[in-house]
Amino acid sequence: MKKILLRIFNLKAIIGMFLGATAGFLYYYYVGCVNGSCPITSNPWSSLAWGLIIGWLAGDAFYSGKNNKSKNLSS
Repeated sequence: MKKILLRIFNLKAIIGMFLGATAGFLYYYYVGCVNGSCPITSNPWSSLAWGLIIGWLAGDAFYSGKNNKSKNLSS
């Protein structure tokens, strides 16, 4: 279980999550939808959540773990 958590929440992914959430909120604040017809940018929480997810995926893309050569899930 510890290996899975360390794989999901590595330092680069956490930094990406923080930057993505910040960018998502700033996008809501400066660009967001005024009349409420946009499902993502009309709500600060959904904009923040999408930014967090995109930041997590972007940060995790730069992670190279110990066993990056062989990714066999059965072992």
